[in-house]
Amino acid sequence: MNTKLTLRMEEALVIKAKNEAKRRGKSVSRIFAEFIDSLGQQPSRQGALSPITASLVGILKGRRVSEQAYKRHLREKWL
Repeated sequence: MNTKLTLRMEEALVIKAKNEAKRRGKSVSRIFAEFIDSLGQQPSRQGALSPITASLVGILKGRRVSEQAYKRHLREKWL
């Protein structure tokens, strides 16, 4: 059963929501319902990372890298 829900928000946000809904070919109600339905669900890890990022995951496992060492690396690289 569908029930009406009224939301109050800034006009600019309403315009953004309508534009996004049009871009996706969905209604604002559908997008909002999908968002609410997704709350509390675990994000899918499959395909969540780009191939390059996925290839870097775990590369430093077991190594300790300090913030100071990282800053030193950046200074040496860019200065």
